[in-house]
Amino acid sequence: MSLRNKVTLIGHTGKEVEIFNYENGNKQATVSIATNDYYTKANGEKVEETQWHNLVAYGKTAEVMEKYMPKGKEIAIEGKLTYRSYDDKDGVKRMITEIRVEELVLLGSK
Repeated sequence: MSLRNKVTLIGHTGKEVEIFNYENGNKQATVSIATNDYYTKANGEKVEETQWHNLVAYGKTAEVMEKYMPKGKEIAIEGKLTYRSYDDKDGVKRMITEIRVEELVLLGSK
């Protein structure tokens, strides 16, 4: 994998994994994860900042996600940023940023 487009995240899933099965037998999994960052303001107030990330995986990784990743599961992923566009229900073109998962580690309790 190239270092030019590499993302590593540790976070918790925000919903159940969604699965799409292609006619050729391939599988796609999508889920969002939340990562948290903490910092202290100048006045001493502690702040927690949450960022949401869209993940997409294919093949065996998608199968693992489907079987072992319930909502709230802590995971570590490595992948690359991808961008795509789609037309929403009103015909407006939308852009979405996703992370294509290439490596997945299940963390936390079983």
